[in-house]
Amino acid sequence: MSEKHLNIDHVSMVFDTPAGPFVALDNVNLKMDEGEYVSLIGHSGCGKSTVLNIVAGLLQASTGGVMLDGTEVDEPGPERAVVFQHHSLLPWLSAYENVELAVKQVFKRKKSRAEMREWIEYNLKLVHMEHAMDKLPGEISGGMKQRVGIARALSMQPKVLLMDEPFGALDALTRAHMQDSLMEIHAELGNTVIMITHDVDEAVLLSDRIVMMTNGPSATIGEILDIKLQRPRNRVALADSAEYNHYRAAVLKFLYERQRNPESGADAGTPEDDASGSEDRPLQVVTSTAAA
Repeated sequence: MSEKHLNIDHVSMVFDTPAGPFVALDNVNLKMDEGEYVSLIGHSGCGKSTVLNIVAGLLQASTGGVMLDGTEVDEPGPERAVVFQHHSLLPWLSAYENVELAVKQVFKRKKSRAEMREWIEYNLKLVHMEHAMDKLPGEISGGMKQRVGIARALSMQPKVLLMDEPFGALDALTRAHMQDSLMEIHAELGNTVIMITHDVDEAVLLSDRIVMMTNGPSATIGEILDIKLQRPRNRVALADSAEYNHYRAAVLKFLYERQRNPESGADAGTPEDDASGSEDRPLQVVTSTAAA
């Protein structure tokens, strides 16, 4: 394997089902530099969540593997934090206490109590939630809950941030604000990010590269699009950008001309996708996302 920061090398995934082996992924290869932001996009059932879960260490590939800074990924670890579509906050704990759980798990023997408190507050400030750190999840909005979930993931100081449709359950305006916050955080921290999205505009706005997956079964990487838009990115300015719209059109052409969404059950999703619930949403082409 090469010396890249993150290396997904010849990964295939086969699930055993009552109907026989189901080949979810076939020979997926992706190399990422440190600090790179990559989005995975494709029709439902193309194995995006399977790829993410293999990188997270939640699944073991049938063949091939993942290396992070020269170390094989074979189990979950704090250097790879996951943010799901639903925040998964503990409802009886405040925003501060939810982040504190993760910090204590990772830094209990490395930071003093005062240092941990400072670190928790820093991460809540990153997501603009310092004003609500004492509130319970039931007392804040959906977007604010997701901000706390992102703060909790960042508080583990991960090398790689894995995001499975993190803004999929939010309304368009809240999603736009969250995207802006994520760009600010990425600029400040420089984490490597892999994000699953069904939103074409979101992928173009946020990413350094967009990885477009072919339809399953036996899904693989069909095309990788380099996004060379200058950072920092302004969504209002990009709405009228010919370069932005060129990238957007390239993704749409791949998805709707080269990889039409199958109507048959052949692309109904992998067993793992069904379990995660993240592969059952249609692709979104939200023109307001770039111009909101």
